[in-house]
Amino acid sequence: MDVLLLSRLQFALNISFHILFPTITIALGWYLFYFKVRSNFSGDPVWMRIYRFWVRVFALTFALGVVSGVTMSFQFGTNWPGFMEKAGNVAGPLLGYEVLTAFFLEATFLGIMLFGTKRVPNWLHTLASFVVAAGTTVSAFWILALNSWMQTPQGHEVIDGVIYAKDWSAIIFNPSFPYRLSHMLLASGLTASFLIAGLSAYRLYRGDDKIAPKIALKTATYTAAVLIPLQIMAGDMHGLNTLEHQPQKIAAMEGIWHTEKGAPLLLFALPDEDSQENHFEIGIPRGASLILTHDVDGELKGLNEFEGKHPPVAPVFFSFRIMVGMGMLMLFTAWCGAYYLLRKNAMPVWLNRLFIGMSFSGWIATLSGWYVTEVGRQPYLVSGVLKTQDAVTALPPSNVALSFTLYALMYVVLLIAYIGTLTLMCRKSVGIQEISLEERKEAKNKRLFALSAH
Repeated sequence: MDVLLLSRLQFALNISFHILFPTITIALGWYLFYFKVRSNFSGDPVWMRIYRFWVRVFALTFALGVVSGVTMSFQFGTNWPGFMEKAGNVAGPLLGYEVLTAFFLEATFLGIMLFGTKRVPNWLHTLASFVVAAGTTVSAFWILALNSWMQTPQGHEVIDGVIYAKDWSAIIFNPSFPYRLSHMLLASGLTASFLIAGLSAYRLYRGDDKIAPKIALKTATYTAAVLIPLQIMAGDMHGLNTLEHQPQKIAAMEGIWHTEKGAPLLLFALPDEDSQENHFEIGIPRGASLILTHDVDGELKGLNEFEGKHPPVAPVFFSFRIMVGMGMLMLFTAWCGAYYLLRKNAMPVWLNRLFIGMSFSGWIATLSGWYVTEVGRQPYLVSGVLKTQDAVTALPPSNVALSFTLYALMYVVLLIAYIGTLTLMCRKSVGIQEISLEERKEAKNKRLFALSAH
């Protein structure tokens, strides 16, 4: 394999591992803030028990996100020097804004969240929870502003092959940014919701009959049931925006080789780039035209219109169907869970096991959607401005192959350790005795009586 393909694979590996953790922490931060506020207003210690369990999950996830983010940033200098040389005037400030306005806030106030429960006033601890949650969202804002600009660039000029910023508001609020940001924030909400619901279901499955996992399960399930229809709507609007600005990506997603009216919505096919056709097609007649143009006879451009300027079809085609399929399974699971919890206040065993199996379903949906976005931009790094092959390193392929192998081994170990740690945390929580509000008040009164007697 040549250095271009190896460098692309290595960056894909690094971004795939890194994105797993921010996808959880962005929304989990807001969950923690909600748990803390509920604890403040209700006075019921069960909300603090939920908070304490999930703040440890947040800290572990945040740490892995930071570590993987640092290693990923190295590649701009090692594997993709041409990107920073030619697009650094735009990418550098946006990445800097993310660090200055978001990461420092998260890292600073996370310590208060973890260790300040009994060391700082309650209002400050609540404020720290809010600041960390807001910091994760602001971080997503800047990262997606850069990524969206790379997809739909504007507000810049090119002088002697180097990109310079002309209008920062146009760069940040580029045509795809609002859709990409909302789509990602909803994806994070669903990822965190299914993680909370799945691990809570696992705790119940292991015999943890306390109130905390039951409340956490209900909260996450109801949230997922609301978010998944919103995500479907946001995805539809994002698709229409992509059709307007990146029609070649839509053509690859739908497997449309030649411009046609009344294009079918393919449920399954085997794209063949050599013959420019699909084998074993199973589809809904005129479905793609109806969804994308809102007209059964609407015209969709085919890949033949973008010779040499369209992405590899098979990865985009299959990744899109995995994302949509996982979204439909999420919809089914969340709505079934919400129905049983509302009507019967409990879930049947089969549904409880399904929630356990769906604990990391958000990762699958997010990764497949990310592949659609990033592979669908090829052969460009900055669409229509900078080609991927023009930014790759001149290092020998053997060097990149070695670092790729080492990264892969390290990430496998870290991922196993992460999931294993979460599993161990759930199992250990089973043996922890639950103390009710009344019992806590009684114990406090006994301590006060003992102090006064002494």
